[in-house]
Amino acid sequence: MLTLLLIVSLQAPGDWPAYGRDPGGARFSPLTQITRANVAQLQVAWTYHTGMPDMANMSHRPPALEVTPIVVDRTMYVITPTGIVAALDPATGTERWRYDAGVNPHRGYGDFASRGVSFWRDTHAASGASCARRIIAATIDARLIALDAATGKPCSTFGAAGVVDLRKGLRAPPDEFQFYEVTSPPAIVGDLVITGSAVADNTNLAPASGEVRAFDVRTGVLKWTFDPVPQDSTDPAFKTWQNGSARLVGAANVWSVMVADPERDLVFLPTSSPAPDYFGGMRLGEDRYASSIVALRASTGKVVWHFQTVHHDLWDFDNAAPPALVTVTHNGTSIPAVIQTGKSGMLYVLDRMTGKPIFPVEERPVPASSVPGEVASPTQPFTVVTPPLVPLRYTADDAWGPTPEAKAACHDILAALRNEGPFTPPSTQGTLVQPGNIGGAHWGGVAIDERHGLAVVPVNRVAAMVQLFVAHSFNFDSSKSVDAARGMTDFEYTNMRGTPYLMRRRIILGPTGLPCTPPPFGALVAVSLSSGAILWNVPLGAMGGGGGAGGAGGAGGAPGSPNLGGPIATAGGLVFIGATLDRAIRAFDVETGRELWKADLPAGARATPMTYEAAGRQFVVIAAGGGGPFGAGDAIIAFALPK
Repeated sequence: MLTLLLIVSLQAPGDWPAYGRDPGGARFSPLTQITRANVAQLQVAWTYHTGMPDMANMSHRPPALEVTPIVVDRTMYVITPTGIVAALDPATGTERWRYDAGVNPHRGYGDFASRGVSFWRDTHAASGASCARRIIAATIDARLIALDAATGKPCSTFGAAGVVDLRKGLRAPPDEFQFYEVTSPPAIVGDLVITGSAVADNTNLAPASGEVRAFDVRTGVLKWTFDPVPQDSTDPAFKTWQNGSARLVGAANVWSVMVADPERDLVFLPTSSPAPDYFGGMRLGEDRYASSIVALRASTGKVVWHFQTVHHDLWDFDNAAPPALVTVTHNGTSIPAVIQTGKSGMLYVLDRMTGKPIFPVEERPVPASSVPGEVASPTQPFTVVTPPLVPLRYTADDAWGPTPEAKAACHDILAALRNEGPFTPPSTQGTLVQPGNIGGAHWGGVAIDERHGLAVVPVNRVAAMVQLFVAHSFNFDSSKSVDAARGMTDFEYTNMRGTPYLMRRRIILGPTGLPCTPPPFGALVAVSLSSGAILWNVPLGAMGGGGGAGGAGGAGGAPGSPNLGGPIATAGGLVFIGATLDRAIRAFDVETGRELWKADLPAGARATPMTYEAAGRQFVVIAAGGGGPFGAGDAIIAFALPK
């Protein structure tokens, strides 16, 4: 039998000192003041407004406040996508200091978010010395900044006056400024700060390279570089990029949060798909290290092992979620493990030291490509014991709509698409992709409950369509699309320069604006890490008609909402999550999945919440301001029990 043990980190139980609380990203808090019995009494304790400008009406993508604050040494630290880093009193939300990195918000960033900062303590420095405690911030415009945690002033010994320019030294620099960003907080391992990047991988063959790099946290000096597209011809992974394509291709970057096992000198990278996402004819082969979990020796950057979750990725099935580190005991033997969820809807449990699956994984045949020049992988890895987190196939017979007319329209939309089951490749006909490109499991990741042996995962249950067009034959006037009459007017188009094709994609919506696949459109799923079974699966939020506890839709609506954002778990028996389009934060019973509490928010919360203790009270905090359909906002909101 498998039992779960959580990594024990040496930190104050009331703190939340890293994005996932501990270096391994389990997102579990031992605090118990807020329980299943009293969570319904939570109320707003304080609100902090970041001062981030409202750019919802600008022509470019607006910023999304997706920060998960950290709390360490009785101070909270937050960052905005526009480069404002602030220190707050965690008991009151009062601002203690503020640093403005001066980000130009009008550069056309593709994913305009900054999800958090990192903390480092110099164990060799004298108490109270300047920059002995540092906040490390990575800005959307790709600068790595070290600030004195006490004052917010830049640490002059780090880089150039406290700043390292991450655009310098890349194998393939971005050919447009907005093609290279940093959206996630870096990992701290010992005296190294390790950072990835966000690359606009739908644009061309090599929009930018996606190196992961480690810098000395004191000086900013580069210590090592790892390129997920292997450049060493003696590396066995190099040969999986046929015809030397590794020399040409970009991306495969790590835009999500990395986690670490400092005691074992390991850092774990969730890599993304290589460029471009939907046509791989210029990068035939398995494309190893891309769409993988890669374990590196943290001190050197050398590969220890890798496990590829998608071979020759043609679906934008990035490993967008942070991994989570746990220890499982199997047949009396403790096995350090890595949990990884993916957009493909799988949950993998891997041996942390070797990358071998603890729960079985098998290669299954999948459909071939019909696109000239493309060769899809003949198999893909499927979990065996752990069932998929979402349905892997919908057909036209599964079409859904709130009215008979909407259902009929959705039936026609689905019936017109190529659909041969999981991993059906993109096509010129148009392909139904399930899960869609927002996931399956998405960048929100998992929360681990140490007492119940659970991984709790938010998922989406909406399909997408992807279609390729021969580049010289396509007119970008989407208003003349034959699908416009069926409500499909808001396609995303990309050139995929350097390939023979253009691409368009979109979530499949019917004429009412609701998905064509059956509800619930989003769910919260609990997986047993002793058996791999799904213990509960409940709708998350509601769409199109409101809804109360449990997510039941109102008139014209449906249960479950497409969601982006992660959960946390607490020793009080609770799971907290925002993430939904209906602009709320919720608490669920970790044992049953029953919704116990819901609070409306002024904007959507794509951020992952966190919890901590200050002045004798437990607080739950979430950032509201998810951008786009989640709505504009700049609020950090703290909830607590009444005094």
